Amino acid sequence: MNDEQARAQILDVADRLYYSRGIQAVGMDELRTGAGVSLKKLYQLFPSKAEIVEEVLRRRNREWSAGVRAEAEKHSTPRGKLLAIYDFLAGWFVQDDFRGCAFINSFGELGSTAPGVAEAARSHKASFESYVVSLAEEAGAGPDLAPQLVLLAEGAQTTASILRRPDVASHARAAAEVLIDAALATRATAAVAG
Repeated sequence: MNDEQARAQILDVADRLYYSRGIQAVGMDELRTGAGVSLKKLYQLFPSKAEIVEEVLRRRNREWSAGVRAEAEKHSTPRGKLLAIYDFLAGWFVQDDFRGCAFINSFGELGSTAPGVAEAARSHKASFESYVVSLAEEAGAGPDLAPQLVLLAEGAQTTASILRRPDVASHARAAAEVLIDAALATRATAAVAG
């Protein structure tokens, strides 16, 4: 196994174990064993556990963002693209291994002691909000809509995880429809009045 393959294997194992059991519950020796590499190789590729966690989060950010965007691209209207966020969540929440948001989980475990982990979580949340802002602007909504929709999505993730209720995605979607329609109606009324 070359370094690139070993690195990918370590990250796959780390992602699975960290997400299912928590970061602090998984030691480097368990990662080494699961990835089938020597401890020396593990530390050669990742000098610290924090570096592994940060890279796992960067990978998750890319995968999650691609998933949300792919779901949105199934729709031709900006409104449909905004609502697709909640369709993406609905599909995620019913997966057997769903355990909430990896970024919130990681931040909760290590955010106060690992600045790189905290930054990876913040970066993910900021990039998601930026994407929702772009969709809301494309829809012609005012600046308040995107943060409201992001809060619905974040709250749905947390609630679905804690209460083990995947149906919260449909409730969040229904609330998002009300918010989107109200924002667009307000803009239309302002445009007519102006």
